[in-house]
Amino acid sequence: MMNMAKTKQVYETVERVEQVDPKFPKEQILSANKFNNRKDILGVLLEDGKEYSFDQAEALMDDFMKGKVK
Repeated sequence: MMNMAKTKQVYETVERVEQVDPKFPKEQILSANKFNNRKDILGVLLEDGKEYSFDQAEALMDDFMKGKVK
């Protein structure tokens, strides 16, 4: 029984690790084919020296595009 509990704990740990989105620096996101048509917007929105996941970069663009014009 003790071995099954330890195995379950290992699987739960692995699942949590796999759910973490990888993060990339601004330069690497700008060079990704996924964002070829939005490099101009991302170049302004993303900060140098900070890392972002693809989901974070997309969310920043979505928020920007939904913003109101002054």
